[in-house]
Amino acid sequence: MKLFYVNGSPNCRKVHAVLNHLGLQIDIEYLDFFDGDLASAEFGEINPNRMVPVLVDGDLNLWESNAINQYLADQVPGNTLFPWDQKSRADIVRWLCWELAHYNQALGTLSFETVAKPNFLGQEPNQPLVGWCIERLNLYAPVLETHLQERDYLVGDGLTLADYAVAHVEMFVDAVPFDWTDYPNITAYYQRMRDNPHWANTAVKPEVMGRRPF
Repeated sequence: MKLFYVNGSPNCRKVHAVLNHLGLQIDIEYLDFFDGDLASAEFGEINPNRMVPVLVDGDLNLWESNAINQYLADQVPGNTLFPWDQKSRADIVRWLCWELAHYNQALGTLSFETVAKPNFLGQEPNQPLVGWCIERLNLYAPVLETHLQERDYLVGDGLTLADYAVAHVEMFVDAVPFDWTDYPNITAYYQRMRDNPHWANTAVKPEVMGRRPF
């Protein structure tokens, strides 16, 4: 298996953390967003969306990080990240869908607009979009805050794919213009994830392949 990867990408880090957790060793091919690697014709044949990560396993080109993580977990029988129990799986998939459609759609877009665009692309944020993201976070952050009351992780008593998915934008939470004061459970949850060695190991490494982070 080979993973196409942009150094520092939160979605790539999500998959990398799951690889670490599962103890899987695969080839990683680093691409450079700024050099136009994702816009190349060659990469377009691998993923027509021209986004990372992409997992290639034989004749399977699998994009979308949550789908990749489910596929990887199924390579390791008996793992606790994505157990075979159907109710647990359904609960995990529920949170995977929620983070994509709601919580991290808002937080990820807010991070791109207010952190990535001005710092990496030299562009101004889209202020109406920033306002929309903050409005959506004000709606969905309370859902996560309440769920984390008296629990450390999203499903069951330990880490699952749901946690790596919901927490994967944590590197930007302190930089975005959103007030986390009323969300102590979320703040503590992000810290637990930062303390997780499988996640911490995926932090940006500028020396890797000489690639710039994004």
